[in-house]
Amino acid sequence: MRVLTTSVRPNSEAFRQRHRAMSALVETLEAAQAEARAGGGAKYVERHRSRGKMVARERIEQLLDPDAHFLELMTLAGHGVRGVGTGGGVIGGVGVVEGVECLITASESTLKGGAINEYGLKKSLRLAEIGRQNGLPSIHLTESAGADLPNQSKIFVPGGQSFRDITRASAAGVPSVCVVFGNATAGGAYIPGMSDYAIMVEGQAKVFLAGPPLVKMATGEVVDDESLGGAAMHSRVSGVSDYLAHDERDAIRLARQVMGHIRWRKARGPDLACVEAPLYDPDELLGIASADVRVPFDQREVIARIVDGSRFAEFKAEFGTTLITGWAYLHGYLVGILANNGILFSESAQKGAQFIQLCNQRGIPLVFLQNITGFMVGRDYEQGGIIKHGAKLINAVSNSSVPLFTVMTGASYGAGNYGMAGRAYEPRFLFTWPNHRIAVMGPEQLAGVLDIVKREAAEKSGAELDEKQLEMMKGMLRMQVEKESDALYATANLWDDGIVDPRRTRDTLGIALSAAATRAVESSTSWGVFRH
Repeated sequence: MRVLTTSVRPNSEAFRQRHRAMSALVETLEAAQAEARAGGGAKYVERHRSRGKMVARERIEQLLDPDAHFLELMTLAGHGVRGVGTGGGVIGGVGVVEGVECLITASESTLKGGAINEYGLKKSLRLAEIGRQNGLPSIHLTESAGADLPNQSKIFVPGGQSFRDITRASAAGVPSVCVVFGNATAGGAYIPGMSDYAIMVEGQAKVFLAGPPLVKMATGEVVDDESLGGAAMHSRVSGVSDYLAHDERDAIRLARQVMGHIRWRKARGPDLACVEAPLYDPDELLGIASADVRVPFDQREVIARIVDGSRFAEFKAEFGTTLITGWAYLHGYLVGILANNGILFSESAQKGAQFIQLCNQRGIPLVFLQNITGFMVGRDYEQGGIIKHGAKLINAVSNSSVPLFTVMTGASYGAGNYGMAGRAYEPRFLFTWPNHRIAVMGPEQLAGVLDIVKREAAEKSGAELDEKQLEMMKGMLRMQVEKESDALYATANLWDDGIVDPRRTRDTLGIALSAAATRAVESSTSWGVFRH
């Protein structure tokens, strides 16, 4: 592999302008992340602590091995959505406990008592999917008031999948541990009940299908919390609890103990024993990509700042040049990289399909760096077979058996999103940069299409076109698309697994690759029909 050279000039005014603009987007991202870390706010955090409890993030910190990583996922789920709270009331990610890489989830109990809302449910289901795809043992740190009842219609039916996921993981031999710190009511009571190991904190855990008020209303029985669903009762009488913890720290100790004796082992490790850092400063990524996705940049400059030793073995460098393909090591893992350096033409689509086949043949995971406005359109390109060549790329992505990892470093428009392993193509992890934009097409293009359609319709009908109304419609469409294609809007709606500071791209992908290495990589040469 050759070392990539760089043409970046950090002292140039253009670089400085891009760096300032991207830094501003990173600051906005960090402010939103601070909202997630604040939970339900200072008042409710203080009330929680006054009861002798740790907040969710402190529980996670105590659970993790010293100096171990925790890759938080979907941090901004529900951000900006009224009545939800940034994070959706759930914290989740990949961390290391007793040397085992685990999926860790925790109820944000300072936010509406940890009640599950629509966004929290979607986030929990996606976290379970990540655990399932990568074969990760799970630890649930539970304290929840159950469903957010005013929104039960959005939660009840899909919510059953959360129970299904735990039991299917158990059937597949992937263990789950549930630690109950407080309420686990109604459907929430089934989480410890369906987990392989259940730990309850004495004097705090309350696990029941119906609390005392509902029991009295339904049966007339008068009963107290402890005898109905307390930790001591479940540990000594019902058998729902496997371990009775004296306090929260003891519960976390027990969770670590359980994970230690499970002795879960990864299917594989890094391909290199010695890992080289990139030769170039990752801070320069802020000045390479533009906050304005219409401004192009060379993805080789990104690759040079995220791969080991900035070394890259490019494949078919002289053919289909708008798609960069090649091999590199990233935190010691050999990966195949596909990166957009422009619009997808027939040649670049064919090249990408061939490269994906080669990596699948050898069992090499794939990293996609998206910055794409779509496939090329026009008469010559249609006659040249852009549809069938684009279909080859999408076929290859769809039927790839190796793990896929996607980072959206700029635009993600049209079928380019599909051909470069967008959400619908089940990448193991999908991250975005804060400048990311996602839509069918850009706002100006959409407004332009609307203009053409309205003018043609008026001409066909012989009606006079209302220019003022058309301009108003175009303006409203632009505003709508600007809002709905923004990175914060996309991540709030869980279209990705989180926005990352560009400077942290390498380490984020490194943890994702490590998590995926828990399962063996399957090589494949099986594909659907390629149209020639």
